[in-house]
Amino acid sequence: MNTSDGDAAVSGGGPLAGLTVVAIEQAVSAPMCSRTLGDLGARVVKIENPRTGDFARHYDDVVHGQSAHFAWLNRNKESLALDVKSEKGQEVLHRLLARADVLVSNLAPGATTRLGIDADQLAARHPHLVAVEISGYGTGGPLSHKRAYDLLVQAESGACAITGWEGSPAKPGPPMADACTGLYGVITVLAALQDRGRTGRGTTAAVSLFDTMAELMGYALTYTRYSGEEQQPVGMGSPAVAPYSAYPTKDGHTVVLGTTNDAEWQRLVATMGRPDLAESEPLRRNPDRVARRAEVDEAVGAWVAQLTADEVQEAADAAGIGNSRYNTPAQVVAHPHLAARDRWREIDSPGGPVTSLLPPPIIRGHEPRMGALPAIGEHTDAVLADLGYREADRAALHAAGVVGAPAATPSRGA
Repeated sequence: MNTSDGDAAVSGGGPLAGLTVVAIEQAVSAPMCSRTLGDLGARVVKIENPRTGDFARHYDDVVHGQSAHFAWLNRNKESLALDVKSEKGQEVLHRLLARADVLVSNLAPGATTRLGIDADQLAARHPHLVAVEISGYGTGGPLSHKRAYDLLVQAESGACAITGWEGSPAKPGPPMADACTGLYGVITVLAALQDRGRTGRGTTAAVSLFDTMAELMGYALTYTRYSGEEQQPVGMGSPAVAPYSAYPTKDGHTVVLGTTNDAEWQRLVATMGRPDLAESEPLRRNPDRVARRAEVDEAVGAWVAQLTADEVQEAADAAGIGNSRYNTPAQVVAHPHLAARDRWREIDSPGGPVTSLLPPPIIRGHEPRMGALPAIGEHTDAVLADLGYREADRAALHAAGVVGAPAATPSRGA
């Protein structure tokens, strides 16, 4: 699908240049998928409700009047404000899909069927298309009808039960179900495009939040299945290894130290100057240390408490022991490792410049694509023109409320 002049702000190179993605999306999971494809060079047309847009736009207004969630997940996109439930909106949608390569969606259960874009209907009408539907629980199960949000799925999948402390479960901080499902969506899109290149045919695929979280729970589920035991959460630690935890230093910081095998334990206690621990038979093997976690943490914590954070980390590095600092989000915003590697970029938005992290992939020969955040319906007329709608036709669609656009062109960089 060719881009028009109105798309210049979000077009560009990248490994996926020339690919057009249509995203009917809300919140986190599908926007993470489509943004990642856009970061890699694809053109992404985000379809939004003409009246409200993506509801994640309104979670807060801390980013120049825009929400932090929206600013995180929606760079590199064009916004087409379209009523996809209307007859004329359906016509626009299918004209767009006829020219697109990929459709990504994360609508409520049954919504794609009602809109005429479920797997069977797409396969019949747009056989070239790669369509990935992201859902909460997939199809065919007793929970398939339910709405699903990140916390709900993290609780249902057992992730909350292994986070926090025994008797005080917690939700893992980042939206793991949403974000990881979006990334599995990217993997699915790329695999399906590879298959289309081989067969000449598109396909439909599905990824669910629940299946993604069940996969991420793989260690815990496997352990419980074969041991018959429910591992309890251990705060900033792992039930699988010890020592592996956070310890306060004498200068008011907290460092995290981790050993993953018996040899590392021996090096750590040598660094601590504790030959008695090195020779202790009950602590030689990791399973034994896990069983005596409190004793191990008390010894390591006493050593760390005598030193500054810098001294602990220098000693751990010298011994080949994994270590890090416990940081707050504010400290990560100012993190010297991000600054030294030039990982921040300024992108445009309707409210003014926004600082955004570069995407994780570093691909030789390709600069990351860091396009603007769109206003609701900002690219509506440009997309319609690209689809062959004349000015009078576009005006009629606006008048009928089928499409929408901002009352005025967004003020960029103000």
